[in-house]
Amino acid sequence: MNFTGTIERIFRKYLPSPFTIAVLLTFLTIFLALGFTENTSNQNHLVAILAYWENGIWNNGLLVFAYQMMLILVLGHVLVLSKPLERVILWLTRYVTNSANAALWVALPTMLVSFFNWGLGLIFGAILARKVGEYAQKNGIPVNYPLIGACGYVGLMVWHGGISGSAPIKVSEAGHLQSLMENLSNSKILASLPNTLSTSQTVFSSWNLIVFVAVIVTVSLIALRLGRITKPTNLDLPVYRFLTVSDKKPKGAERLDYSKGLSITFGALILIAFTFQYLPLLKTLNITPNMLNFFMFGLALILHGSFRSFLHAVESAIGDTAGILIQFPLYFGIMGVMASSGMIDGISNFFVSISNETTFPIFTFFSAGLVNIFVPSGGGQWAVQGPLVIESALRLNVPLPKAIMALAYGDQVTNMLQPFWALPLLGITKLKAKEILPYTLIFMLAGSGIYVLGLLIFA
Repeated sequence: MNFTGTIERIFRKYLPSPFTIAVLLTFLTIFLALGFTENTSNQNHLVAILAYWENGIWNNGLLVFAYQMMLILVLGHVLVLSKPLERVILWLTRYVTNSANAALWVALPTMLVSFFNWGLGLIFGAILARKVGEYAQKNGIPVNYPLIGACGYVGLMVWHGGISGSAPIKVSEAGHLQSLMENLSNSKILASLPNTLSTSQTVFSSWNLIVFVAVIVTVSLIALRLGRITKPTNLDLPVYRFLTVSDKKPKGAERLDYSKGLSITFGALILIAFTFQYLPLLKTLNITPNMLNFFMFGLALILHGSFRSFLHAVESAIGDTAGILIQFPLYFGIMGVMASSGMIDGISNFFVSISNETTFPIFTFFSAGLVNIFVPSGGGQWAVQGPLVIESALRLNVPLPKAIMALAYGDQVTNMLQPFWALPLLGITKLKAKEILPYTLIFMLAGSGIYVLGLLIFA
């Protein structure tokens, strides 16, 4: 407990808000570009670097990427606020009989849901943990509530290797790799880039699924064991209210907002269009951001059963996108400086000089875990670190799917240490970061071992 308390104090004392970190990283990148790159333009070096920065901020392709990531988070959150998901959560709580199976019944479903959508898994795990605590309190079942809260957060340790993972789902888009590496690499490197890397090569590859299963089984067993050996804690939880919509009788045109038939019909129309538009990609297990968001949009409208309920859920979910909305342009600016100034080439040369085909995925894993401490957004991290990984992997003849998943594994595993994305869970469960850290650190160490072993075995 003293160790985890020290970690929490370090985060509080030395790590400012993610937005402030993004600003400081911007200054650092500009400084390094000034000191370690040559001026190849006709302008003053500083003026040229600032131009690279501004161009990066407003990169149209990356701004589309940011909006896609925002929708993944919002629509996932909206789904979990629907009545059918509420019933699923309450159904799961009925199987809680002791602290051990309570931990298991929170950890396992949370990881499975997070593999589909990280925004859905984040809120699903938080509400499930809270409702398990309330159920235990109501029925006099002794549980370790901080452990239950940690189990509700463990989905963030598997999300980036899943269907909504920023890196694997983005490279599945036709032309993304070329647009990401444009003006970064020489013509030979650009010519070797594939037009798309299907999720069948990353998320749905046999080796990634084996690693995923190994992680969820191991973490579930650890949660079960911790539930047996840790002491129960006191509970004093008021009832958490799910999303409620006014039951007043609508009048006039307002009836359309509350119309179940209209909402379900429109949602069904979206899913029909989804089927015709994306069936060929689905058959090849190639998932793209637009495909995922389109499906969740239609499903959310059907599950909510009215536009009023859907929009009410959107209003509740939209606050979680504030970090993505305002931080992503700063990360894009950093990438713009690194790309246009030649920094990426220099850093890639360093990685190539100290790595080989076997060790590069391991270096990528640990460096991504470190970067995630300072850039706690998987999408933002892909924008900054992705080009470095792609360039170095191509030079070392490391398969691109392996390099991309190594970055994804490293990014996701240190979420168990980084408290940024835990904030919604802490707010819902009424726990403190220092209370869940002892258990998330155990999960992180176990997961790290499996990810490293997986990269070595399948390298």
